[in-house]
Amino acid sequence: MGPSQKRHGNCLLPSTTPSPRFSIPMPSPPSPNPVRFNLSRWFAAVALFSITALAVAIGALVNHFVTQRLLWQEALLTTEFVQSLVRMDESLQGYLADPSRGLDSETEKAFVHIAALPDMLRANVYDPRRKVIWSSDPQLMGRVFGPNLELDTALAGHVVTHIAEPSRAQSGKAEHQGLRHPESVFVELYVPVLDARGGRVQGVIEFYKNPKALFVALKQLRVYIALGAAASGVVLFVALFALVHGADLTIRRQQRQIVENETLAIIGEMSTAVAHGIRNPLATIRSSAELIQGGDLAQAHDAAADIVAQSDRLEVWVRELLAYTRPLDEAPAPVALQPLVVRCLADFQREMQRRNIRGHMVLLDDLPCVRGDALLLRQVLSSLMSNAIEALDREGTITVRGTCARGQRQVTLSVEDSGPGMTPTQLRRAGKPFHTTKTRGLGVGLALARRVIERFGGRMEIASTPGRGTTVRLHMPAA
Repeated sequence: MGPSQKRHGNCLLPSTTPSPRFSIPMPSPPSPNPVRFNLSRWFAAVALFSITALAVAIGALVNHFVTQRLLWQEALLTTEFVQSLVRMDESLQGYLADPSRGLDSETEKAFVHIAALPDMLRANVYDPRRKVIWSSDPQLMGRVFGPNLELDTALAGHVVTHIAEPSRAQSGKAEHQGLRHPESVFVELYVPVLDARGGRVQGVIEFYKNPKALFVALKQLRVYIALGAAASGVVLFVALFALVHGADLTIRRQQRQIVENETLAIIGEMSTAVAHGIRNPLATIRSSAELIQGGDLAQAHDAAADIVAQSDRLEVWVRELLAYTRPLDEAPAPVALQPLVVRCLADFQREMQRRNIRGHMVLLDDLPCVRGDALLLRQVLSSLMSNAIEALDREGTITVRGTCARGQRQVTLSVEDSGPGMTPTQLRRAGKPFHTTKTRGLGVGLALARRVIERFGGRMEIASTPGRGTTVRLHMPAA
């Protein structure tokens, strides 16, 4: 025995301190059960986000389209008025054709009439050389301003209109300076003026307007578009959610039916396993009872021992079957592993001594608690120890090892034996219900262990090599 170990019954325990020392964290509130995928809840979240984003995008596009259409309609009405006025006024035609002849009173009167249109802020008249030949602001007359893409487009014969902001009017184009504009926005409109034949652009009239009625209509329209988009989104969301929620309920109902069908199938397998398993012990019990009736005292003692052994065997099978079939509804709670392992090794101490099997426990002193149920975890550990002992049969070593990983968030408890191991085929089938390589088992021990560990958010791994033993690792979340 090494200097760093001491014997606990037939188990070797770490002896770095006079007695086993471990740290148990203060109990915290039980962790909630592992969250299951909720189709209705996830669809509600994703659909709400998607439909909201889609409704906002469609509302913005419709608002932009309607705004541009109304502005364009306003621009066409103003353009038709200006063109009609120019065609009817010969003085305007003459001045626009040759601004150098001077501005007479009739032409001035016509321009003032144009500038007096409703909601007008300013009117500028440009010749083809981009020079202001008349303006409602006398300070601008005779000036030529810098680059202006809208003016160039209008001189090419196209009507241009858009909404301008006050900040743009103050710091944008030079011709905007000194413009008295509203606090919100205004409309900038460029109307090309054609000659009497309608073929050549004689100039461009630039309007700055504040169409309050148009802006009020646009504001109301935006409200209607927003309400319509919201109502459409709500109707679409409710319809889709109702459809998906109904599908979710149907899926859950079908899942319950599948579970019930699987339960019935398991009951059938169970009945077959119990029928085959109980037949031999009952035959042994009957034969032993007959020997007791007609045999001597020595035979009676042996027969009674057989009856006790077979009865214990049946009791173990019944206990395993009941444990496997009952629902696992226990709420998870912090469970300290070191006392659990010590108790389990003590329970199997006489059996290991009888078979000459050595037991070792290698646990960290500060091994954290795990999330689970103490009784179920003890049953899992007992099942793994029983499997390891039966795999060794005679002589060998069993090591129970406890480690931490992922920054103390996961605890790994492993049961290692030095037995004959399993073939790849046996390893693939290990842990499936009612599959066993033992002559005295039903094949529910590993299946129950996997079920319990997964129930509490962990997982079970089995590693085995022929001739080199088997290791079962239980990865469990720390409490």
